Amino acid sequence: MWKKSNAHEDSTTPAHLDCGRKGEELALKLLQKEGYRIIERNFRCPFGEIDVVARDGKTVVFVEVKARESGRLSPPYLAVGKAKRMKIKKSARYYLNRKRAGQVECRFDIVSITFDDGPACELIRGAF
Repeated sequence: MWKKSNAHEDSTTPAHLDCGRKGEELALKLLQKEGYRIIERNFRCPFGEIDVVARDGKTVVFVEVKARESGRLSPPYLAVGKAKRMKIKKSARYYLNRKRAGQVECRFDIVSITFDDGPACELIRGAF
């Protein structure tokens, strides 16, 4: 029986999911430290998922969390390309309509996390 090597690990393996869970927990702590009030986590809809919905003052913030074991090749936030941004924006519209939020100020942030030499978190406000 063949076993996959770690160098070619599938993005849905338990190690990848564990990195994502650890990343989301660190992101929540960072956001709360920065004064955000967490409203919802892992909001799913027909268009995709929003990792964190929060309030920063009166602004509703949709936060994408990207965590990687290593940032040596490229920082995690670069993985939020045009297609991903469009999915998040559609999901945000769906969320606001579902919650009947009306006209509210919104923003899209990214929390980028690497675990190279211990966790390093970067909050990018108004990322897109």
